[in-house]
Amino acid sequence: MTYEQHLRIQLERWQRKLLKPPGLIEKGSKKFQKRVNQFIPMKAQEAITGAIKGLIKVVLAGLEFIPKREPLKGISLEERDIQAQLLLKNYKRIAAAEGAGTGAGGIILGIADFPALIAIKMKFLFELAHIYGFPTYDYQERLFLLYIFQLAFSSQEKRPALFYEISHWQEAVARFPEEKSLEQINWEQFQQEYRDAIDFRKMLQMVPGFGAAIGAWANYGLLEDLGITAMNCYRLRILQEGGIGNE
Repeated sequence: MTYEQHLRIQLERWQRKLLKPPGLIEKGSKKFQKRVNQFIPMKAQEAITGAIKGLIKVVLAGLEFIPKREPLKGISLEERDIQAQLLLKNYKRIAAAEGAGTGAGGIILGIADFPALIAIKMKFLFELAHIYGFPTYDYQERLFLLYIFQLAFSSQEKRPALFYEISHWQEAVARFPEEKSLEQINWEQFQQEYRDAIDFRKMLQMVPGFGAAIGAWANYGLLEDLGITAMNCYRLRILQEGGIGNE
């Protein structure tokens, strides 16, 4: 079995798990999470919303996160995956250290952790795109990153539509021929879905006496979720398109 054949089997499993309809446990967890979210300080909620709005602007502008290293060319998908795993391992450590530091500082530093964590996630995604050979100085590639971000932190109800866009990317991106056309995207939904996905874990970070440990655990797990989703999205895209677009 070739590496690509092995990956296709893995991707099919991941897709089934990703798109599995929510069961009783998931539905119950969602209701519980909504109740818990009511107790999150308003400042924390405003921090998340503000951080996401800032994220969207920065990513679409593309000036802050574009890596200095050019997209990799002339290497196999297996070699790209090896480099991607090393990158993810490094960023999980960075995120965990950041979460531990801010978690130890209580609510004030816990709130400051939201935009810092988003910046870490986006820097990771930009570098990952170049590992897989896609240039983030192309705004359509930056848009792809935002779709990955949404998929990683969306509810199970929203995942099928997002996954369809990612798995039919050439069709999806054709609707956005110019950067100004990105105004069509429902960014408010983007913000709400992200908040719902991380609120419970990040709220625990503000519990006195446990903030540092929980902050490290939460950030590590959130980077893990994002990394797995992003790597699989790029693997799927490369296998579907028969290679890297710029090679």
